[in-house]
Amino acid sequence: MKSKLIIATLLMTAFVLAPSLARAQEGEPVVVDEVIAQVNDGVVTLSQLKREMKERIETLKQNGKTAQQATSEVEQHKAELIALLINEQLLIQKGKELDLTERVEAEVNKRMLEVAKENGINSIDKLDDEMRKAGVDPAATRATMRIEIMKQAVLESEVDSKLFFSYSSDELHRYFDAHQANFLKPETVDLSEIFLGLAGKQEADVKALAAKLVAQARGGADFCTLAAAYTENPVTAGKKPCKVGLFQVPDLSPAIAGAIKNLNAGTVSEPLKTDEGYHILRVDARTAGSNTPTFNENNVREAITRERSAKAREDYLQGLRNDGYVKISESYRAEVEPLLKIVPPPAITKKAPEKKRGKLLGIIPKP
Repeated sequence: MKSKLIIATLLMTAFVLAPSLARAQEGEPVVVDEVIAQVNDGVVTLSQLKREMKERIETLKQNGKTAQQATSEVEQHKAELIALLINEQLLIQKGKELDLTERVEAEVNKRMLEVAKENGINSIDKLDDEMRKAGVDPAATRATMRIEIMKQAVLESEVDSKLFFSYSSDELHRYFDAHQANFLKPETVDLSEIFLGLAGKQEADVKALAAKLVAQARGGADFCTLAAAYTENPVTAGKKPCKVGLFQVPDLSPAIAGAIKNLNAGTVSEPLKTDEGYHILRVDARTAGSNTPTFNENNVREAITRERSAKAREDYLQGLRNDGYVKISESYRAEVEPLLKIVPPPAITKKAPEKKRGKLLGIIPKP
């Protein structure tokens, strides 16, 4: 539960930290110093792997690992990263084969516009400027988004959608009867938030300010006015950045669920400390759940699909690997090939042509 700018930044960062093949395929010059794997008509190169490893190392360092620990951990998973890049190539190629490129581009544009709108920005050019100020390259972000969305589009259309519509009525009812506890209506809460970041500040000062704002909000001060004044979100300053949204209580993190557990609608939590800063939450509305399971066909289909999707997706990827041409460099083959589990096609035994006789087929037998 962060301020909207932090949520948007995390969204962008997630895309930027996705596999580096995206940037390599979308126009960034790549020095092909070594081909690690040929994947149909594409390649995975050493330069791509190094970028991927570097990004993983930086992420681990940001999460508290030392440089040595992060480097050692990533090195141990080098073969898995190569397999990941091979799978990515296969999905991208499949997406192009399925003519998903225009659909993916439309989704990229839609998401960028949504980010701009959520942050009170009225043009894509201004959004690009804000991203650059935050040290994020807009072109690289879009390139990576294209790849990530393409991968998901392929898996959703070729795996999830087919799974969703494959279940018979009897199967749906059997699943519902066996999992009734999963179909109870959960409690929901509508939340607003004030976020005070810790970056560059003394924690004691931030904690004191959080306590002061809680007292003001409980004393009758307008919560969204306080959020607009104090939430550290320069992009949406003055744009009422207090609203967070509607959540099912079981989906909330334990810390947040605990902070609002006993709050009625219209009441404000104590300051909640996280690694990023202090969060003050207001419950705008709370809707009680139900203890009576309700059968809804789409909900049951979604539940079964969620349960089976991971295996079905891996089976689909395995099929792409089996059907494709994947040749791994000798330097990496021993470690990577077992991860891919490629099953070679069965050998085809050619039968000797049968000797045909008789005039019924218009053939004159040889003497």
